[in-house]
Amino acid sequence: MKGVNRVAKVYLKRDRRKRLEQGHPWVYNNEIIKTEGELSPGCDVEIVNHNGVFLAMGYYNNNSVITVRVTGYEQGVTLDRALILKRMQAAKAWRESRLPGENNCRLIFGEADFLPGLVVDRFDTTLVIQILTMGMEVRLDDILADLQEVYAPRYLFLRNDATVRKLEGCSLYTKWVGQDGPAQVQIVENGLKFMVDIVEGQKTGYFYDQKTNRAALQSLVQGASVLDCFCHTGSFAIHAAHYGASQVEATDISALALEQAVVNAKLNGCEERITFSEANAFDLLKQYTQENRSYDVVILDPPAFAKNKSSVQGAFRGYKEINLRGMKLLNPGGFLMTNSCSFHMSEDLFREMLTEAATDAKLRFRLVEWRSQAPDHPEIIGYPESHYLKNVILQRVE
Repeated sequence: MKGVNRVAKVYLKRDRRKRLEQGHPWVYNNEIIKTEGELSPGCDVEIVNHNGVFLAMGYYNNNSVITVRVTGYEQGVTLDRALILKRMQAAKAWRESRLPGENNCRLIFGEADFLPGLVVDRFDTTLVIQILTMGMEVRLDDILADLQEVYAPRYLFLRNDATVRKLEGCSLYTKWVGQDGPAQVQIVENGLKFMVDIVEGQKTGYFYDQKTNRAALQSLVQGASVLDCFCHTGSFAIHAAHYGASQVEATDISALALEQAVVNAKLNGCEERITFSEANAFDLLKQYTQENRSYDVVILDPPAFAKNKSSVQGAFRGYKEINLRGMKLLNPGGFLMTNSCSFHMSEDLFREMLTEAATDAKLRFRLVEWRSQAPDHPEIIGYPESHYLKNVILQRVE
């Protein structure tokens, strides 16, 4: 492993919030009172309290507001190749227990798998890797070697183009490791086929976290008319058609995503029951409510509106607008499946937003189910950021 020095120490302030002791894996720069020893971006450190009492091990990067990320709780055990291998084996065992026989899922979910800053998705024989921190960038050789040992993939692709890397002092790039693989791969989810663009698609190419929520459509859509907003590459729409919807109207602002959606619909033989259109969902929902259109099921799966604390107020308004209009489009007895992937839009705040939207729409709703992400995106107690996805099913009642 290149660029990692001997273990130094990071001392935390006396009056800080005790998040670390509660299981949170981040130390911010304003929580540090002093450091001791030789430091470099990505190096291993011991995290100690103001009296020097050991709290955790981590890796350090003074270029980042999140200056230390926790890697373990055993003093002196650094994040070397052996520990990375152990963590990968544990992550594999968890998924094999929860998703037996699954070849298409998230293999490593960063801090929630105790490998902070590392995301790995599996698309059959191809692994797509995202390195999001300098602490993992300097360990890239060890990570690649351990991935080969644990999963023996045919292809490895690095999607290191996330802009958050700039905050860590990392460059942006994408590349194949070893031999080049296909830019698009076919996966199977809930018995349906999807082509995934791992080179040009969003993030790693596909959103595995919604797998179980897409399957939840089965009990809602039989014989239903469905409107799917923010449809991306068609995963919700195609599930709805497969589960018996009479007609699905799906819309997205991205022409490229819609091209992929059409391909996916044809793969599953349901293209005749899905109409794809390119549109701004905000404008479309406003137009449809003015036209008094109605549907049996409305699906809202927007991108993250609240990417930081300062954007929460604006995000609240955005979520409220689309949900209010989505509610108005529902037939009596119809279902709204609405989502937020913004951690900063908490469950309480999301519930408050839905209540306000229903009140302003002058409609009443039954809470059918409150759901979250699939089990390949595990949550860690004390680390609320790992519980980010909200999938809520409401039914309009008279």
